[in-house]
Amino acid sequence: MDEQGLPQGFEAPAGDDTGPAAGMISQYVKDLSFENPNAPAIYQAQTAPGIDVQFNISAAQVGEEVHELTLKIEVRAESEGKTAFIVDLSYAGLFGFRNVPADQIQPFMLGEAPRLLFPFARRVLADAVRDGGFPPLMLEPIDFAQLYLQQAEAQGGAQPNTPETGHA
Repeated sequence: MDEQGLPQGFEAPAGDDTGPAAGMISQYVKDLSFENPNAPAIYQAQTAPGIDVQFNISAAQVGEEVHELTLKIEVRAESEGKTAFIVDLSYAGLFGFRNVPADQIQPFMLGEAPRLLFPFARRVLADAVRDGGFPPLMLEPIDFAQLYLQQAEAQGGAQPNTPETGHA
């Protein structure tokens, strides 16, 4: 051990922390809409509703080292030719970056950040559907990193510049 209590060969960091760091600052519901246009008649439907889920991811820089990711989920359920319910959810998070190369921010924001937000957005969506009088809708996990890589590959190996869109 040396005078600073460090093992031989190790040096104490000098000055500010210069290692790259990324993390979530906060998360929030940006917009939530639930429509139940055919209530109460829709509760008498004899067949389970067909569910269509669409999602979109958008990212924007909102500060010097702060980016916002918005995960938009749209769900439409129909039963016997009538709309059972429609849910539109925009769930967002703020992410901070320090000493992260600019070319690494987009892969994080479109691959890792939505993975961190999705479980919370899924719970908000399930609660909204349940509160609307239907069984809670539990979406299956989505591999956002794989979707990002597939989109990058489809664009010839370049990192995609457009937000992800998909169907679940």
